[in-house]
Amino acid sequence: MKPKIDTTKPHSARMYDYYLGGKDNFEVDRKTAQQAMASWPAVRTAVRENRAFLGRAVRYLVAEAGIRQFLDIGTGLPSANNVHEVAQNEAPSCRVVYVDNDPIVLAHARALLTSKPEGKTAYIHADFREPQKILDDQATRETLDFTKPIALMLVAILHFVPDEADPRRTIQTLLDALPSGSYLVASHVTNKHDPDMLAGAGRAYQERGLIGQIRTSDEFANLAFRGLEMVDPGVVLVSDWRPQGAGPLPLASEVNTYGGVARKP
Repeated sequence: MKPKIDTTKPHSARMYDYYLGGKDNFEVDRKTAQQAMASWPAVRTAVRENRAFLGRAVRYLVAEAGIRQFLDIGTGLPSANNVHEVAQNEAPSCRVVYVDNDPIVLAHARALLTSKPEGKTAYIHADFREPQKILDDQATRETLDFTKPIALMLVAILHFVPDEADPRRTIQTLLDALPSGSYLVASHVTNKHDPDMLAGAGRAYQERGLIGQIRTSDEFANLAFRGLEMVDPGVVLVSDWRPQGAGPLPLASEVNTYGGVARKP
């Protein structure tokens, strides 16, 4: 049965699309996003920096770490520089499985997330909190070879999973399925630089039924990267993770998002 798109409730993927200047969102998404922006005016800067971090991390994994497979959970709506585009630009044989729980992402992903002929992409409709369903899906198994290293992408998704949902168990289930030499890329909104501003933005989400949890950078590091080998420079502001170009970086209080890349021993 085709998943139904609910236009009465905001969804984080469509709000992210709005922040990036996309058009695949509804009035409820825009209103909630604007409410969050009233408390955190620089949220669009944070979203752009997070997206740029994803691209740099993927390029590092393909060009320097030799990774050719990606499992991207919380994909969001297709935009510029999707994982497979960045990866296949470095190595056309890269293979990517995209996962998201918004039906509108499903519709767009199947049309737009098309692979180069040397590689392969697949998209499955599933929730981060159902790790075994993701791992067991036929598309996952047909696209990825679990005897070879895989990069697990959890970019800007963990702050939508409160502790009550036990995100650490989900992360561990996913990592346990991956062979040694695999990687985890993750990013997370934190309240380190302006707690009041982030709290206001968080309330805007919660009032519209979008639950989540803002964690400190240390809490995020412990949640995501426990037991893994961090890649330099460790867990830092996403704008500070191997930045490119000579231009000035945004203020930490504008970004408020930490990220990192780590290897499974």
